[in-house]
Amino acid sequence: MNVATLLSALATMAWVAALVVIGLAIVRAARGQQFKAAGAIVIGIIVLALVLSTVSAGLIFIQPTDRGVVITVAEGGVRSEALQPGLNWVIPFLENVVTYPISRQTYTMSIAPEEGLIRGDDSVEARTSDGQVVRVDASVIFSIDPSQTVEQHIKWNGLYIDNLIRPVSRGLIRDAVSQFAIEEVYSTERFALSELIRIAMDKSLGEGGLILHEFVLRNIAFSEEYADSVEQKQIAEQLAQQAAFVVEQREQEAEQARKVAQGQADAAVIEAEGRALARVIEAEAEKEALDLIASALRGNPDLLTFEYIQKLSPGIQVMLIPSDNPFLLPLPELGSGITP
Repeated sequence: MNVATLLSALATMAWVAALVVIGLAIVRAARGQQFKAAGAIVIGIIVLALVLSTVSAGLIFIQPTDRGVVITVAEGGVRSEALQPGLNWVIPFLENVVTYPISRQTYTMSIAPEEGLIRGDDSVEARTSDGQVVRVDASVIFSIDPSQTVEQHIKWNGLYIDNLIRPVSRGLIRDAVSQFAIEEVYSTERFALSELIRIAMDKSLGEGGLILHEFVLRNIAFSEEYADSVEQKQIAEQLAQQAAFVVEQREQEAEQARKVAQGQADAAVIEAEGRALARVIEAEAEKEALDLIASALRGNPDLLTFEYIQKLSPGIQVMLIPSDNPFLLPLPELGSGITP
């Protein structure tokens, strides 16, 4: 409880006491009893009450989060300087004080009925450069400039939300949205849109004695028709991506099959080359063997006859003739062989 409030309470109590004394004096007088000191007591209490009321009316306590604008009977009707936090003195009964908060305030315009200062749909309807209608939810975080409290009071008389914040912000939002296409508003240029509004609003509020701390672009809603078209577009894009994925998968499978076939072909070529090389080596070996046999026959002609006999001898009975007979005679019947 500050001093001004305490003095005001004491003044009220003094007036109540004066009324009680007056009432008591009237009751005693009605009973024929004298109350000699009643007049002096009543006068004293009234004087005290007047003093306390006057002092309490002149003392004004300003909270740290407020500034006071003094309305006066002097020329101009208002003091040029606002009252600062603490205990201040004004002319009792000739001046009164209007306090303004200098802490941050938030004004919200929302499509949700319970979020904004105004109940119901208070979002901003705007039209994009390509003719699409959008509804914008936004919040303006601001405060009164302490150095311009008096000027702000003179301009708006406390109605800065209804006469400045609301109309200016809604107009600036509509102007900014009209500079962007619908796809830019909800995607690539959303930050640029918000920044454009913030810069313009900072200037307008500054001229009205307010400080803009932040502009929040909360949400952008589209018409049902456009929302449906966006959804269909997204579905089409997803299907196209899925089809592209399937094509890519098939291409990978075809490439893999081609590599497998190429590997098999390379393996067959290598195998064929191996067989050809083996045949070449085998042929060369046979050629060398034949060359050796031919060389041996040239040195010993009878070796061929011997080899021929060796091939026939295991299961055949033959009749040998003298070594100087060059013919091999026909075989006789089995069991009647002739031995020289």
